[in-house]
Amino acid sequence: MRGTKQQERAAARAQELPGTSLEHPFGADWDVFKVRGKVFMLLTHVTGEPMVILKAEPGEAKALRESFEHITPGYHMNKQHWITLTPGDDIDATLVDDLVTESYLLVVEKLPKDQQPVDPNRFGRGEP
Repeated sequence: MRGTKQQERAAARAQELPGTSLEHPFGADWDVFKVRGKVFMLLTHVTGEPMVILKAEPGEAKALRESFEHITPGYHMNKQHWITLTPGDDIDATLVDDLVTESYLLVVEKLPKDQQPVDPNRFGRGEP
């Protein structure tokens, strides 16, 4: 996905997820997506290139960085637990959707049960 298409796709997927909010705590240059007040995705152009920054399991993050040229360590985030997507033909819409959803679920599973907008063990498997 080239240009801002990747960010547009990521934002659209995030807004489909229950309990998601969009905030700008770092200024207009940063779109920060949260679930129940916890960050799961950031969008920015501060480096001059559109970026999508997502949470990932450390092993999965490492595998993604090794497999995709346009997935790198999280920009200004913990490099073990966050990844950055930049525009490139090796990143397609399905991968963006999957990575946004996984980032969301990683945050949801750490929330107290009574604050979880979905069951992270069942979400995406035909049940909310």
